[in-house]
Amino acid sequence: MTVPLAGDVGRSWWLFLLYGLIAILFGLACVIWPGRSAVALVLAFGILSLADGLVTLFSIFGRDIALPRWMLVLYGVISIAFGVLAVLQPVSMADALLWVLAIWLVIAGIARIVFAVQVRKVVRGEWQLVLSGILAIILGILFFAMPGLGVLAVVLWIGVGAVIYGALQVGAAFRLRREHRPLPA
Repeated sequence: MTVPLAGDVGRSWWLFLLYGLIAILFGLACVIWPGRSAVALVLAFGILSLADGLVTLFSIFGRDIALPRWMLVLYGVISIAFGVLAVLQPVSMADALLWVLAIWLVIAGIARIVFAVQVRKVVRGEWQLVLSGILAIILGILFFAMPGLGVLAVVLWIGVGAVIYGALQVGAAFRLRREHRPLPA
């Protein structure tokens, strides 16, 4: 890191602190109110999807677009439809997203096991790939069996991750503050 850049980063320690504290508060809210947090996350995702769909539809009027217009229209309409459903029916959409996650976990788990079998003569420790595949399949099956519990589990994991991430940001902020030395003039 160059000296001027180091000074700039050191002076902005408070931004790391602020971001870390916000992440901790977000994480605690997810852990304390997982049901409400799941609905809030789906609503936020729905609003983002609506915005993405609208921007995509407006982009078809541009001259220099990379994708065919029909594809942009299709993507935009699907994004808007998903956004509307997520805003109007957030609980149902949370369950639907969990079903998609469950299907993905089962497929990903099978793919990991197949890959591990294919590379077993080349890679040592392929059992770890097999184990991760089995765990993904089990988690996917659990989400199928108990979708409501699955949504809460995902929100709790997000919350715990945010608290840990926030704590790391706060630690980095105090370290930057402690090590920041004004540059000589």
